[in-house]
Amino acid sequence: MARVEMFEDLEIWQRAREICNDVYDLIENTPLGRNYALRDQMDKSSGSVMDNIAEGFERNGNREFIQFLSISKASCGELRSQLYRTFDRGHIDKETFDVLKKKIMVNSKKIGAFMNYLSKSEFRGFKYKNK
Repeated sequence: MARVEMFEDLEIWQRAREICNDVYDLIENTPLGRNYALRDQMDKSSGSVMDNIAEGFERNGNREFIQFLSISKASCGELRSQLYRTFDRGHIDKETFDVLKKKIMVNSKKIGAFMNYLSKSEFRGFKYKNK
C-alpha cells in the first residue's frame, strides 16, 4: 500500500464523505427532513463514519487507528439500521434505499478489510517510526 499523507486520500474516507452527502440530500429533499429525531440520528451517524476515520488517522498509530475504524464501521451499521427505518416509514423509495444501503455496506466491508490490513502490517504508525 502506498504511503498516505492525509486522511482525505483514503478511499474509505472519500466514500464516507459521499454517503454523508447522500444523507444530507435525503434530509433536504425528502419527508425525512420533517422527522427531526431520525434525521438528526442519521446526520450524526453518517458524520461519525467519516469523522472517526479522520480522527484515527491523525493519531498516527495503527492500534489507535484500528480502534477508531472499528467505531466507524459500527456507525455504518447504525446508519444502515436508520436507513431501514427511513424506508419503512415511507420517507424514501425502494431504489433510493437500495442504492444507499449498498454504498454503506461496501464501505463497511472496505473499512473491515483495511482494519485487517493494518493489524497484519509491520508498520505500527508514524509516531513509532523513530523508536
